Amino acid sequence: MPKPKTDHFAAIADIHGNADALSAVLADIDARGIGTVVNLGDHFSGPLAAAETAEILLSRPMLSVRGNHDRYLIEHPPHQMHRSDAVAYRQLQPQHLDWLGSLPPTAAMGAGIGDGILLCHATPQDDQTYLLDEVRPDGSTGPRPLDGIRTLAGNTDARLILCGHTHLPRVVTLPGGPQIVNPGSVGLPAYDDDTPVAHVMQTGTPDASYAELVRCGDRWSVTIHSVPYDSARMAALARDENREDWATALETGWLAV
Repeated sequence: MPKPKTDHFAAIADIHGNADALSAVLADIDARGIGTVVNLGDHFSGPLAAAETAEILLSRPMLSVRGNHDRYLIEHPPHQMHRSDAVAYRQLQPQHLDWLGSLPPTAAMGAGIGDGILLCHATPQDDQTYLLDEVRPDGSTGPRPLDGIRTLAGNTDARLILCGHTHLPRVVTLPGGPQIVNPGSVGLPAYDDDTPVAHVMQTGTPDASYAELVRCGDRWSVTIHSVPYDSARMAALARDENREDWATALETGWLAV
């Protein structure tokens, strides 16, 4: 794989088996002349097109890290998987799972100490905790306070941290610390979860999302791109698996309309 360029690149995350959204995003990246793409994990899980998504990713080398759902696919026995992971597991071939197993939980790129870029799925320490958002005891969600972000970011010399997991595009700069960018989700604009308590995350748009980053001195100019695509085929696949929640999210960006 060619050495990633750090002066101008794209970041993608949370594809979740949505091959059509991924194809649209990669086409948009190519049309903008962005030569380097980094990938923040959660590639396949969902009632969509896991194997098709895998073939797209394996044909296009990029620096990638493992997400929590990627870890579930390679660590959990099939009978213990959540149904979104189980349907993806049934579609995936051994080479796809081998590729997932080769991915690290974090990765770095950049020239050196104080000039680097850190890739993670959720936080640098774990793959399940939201970095830029918090879930409150009553299930409501919102931006995480500054001190909480600092704690979760940890001690790092990186000037830029890239994370995913919430599916919500965000750009935050820590005073005296790194920029943190969440590019949003390529493939799933709304979902519900029960960790740490039941809650909903939703973007309110069906478009696929990614981030374009351009280096400006010791910082990066960040543009979040919202890419329209035809979600009909993916929504139909979700309904074939009796996942109306996924179909609605794909069509609207909301879980309930």
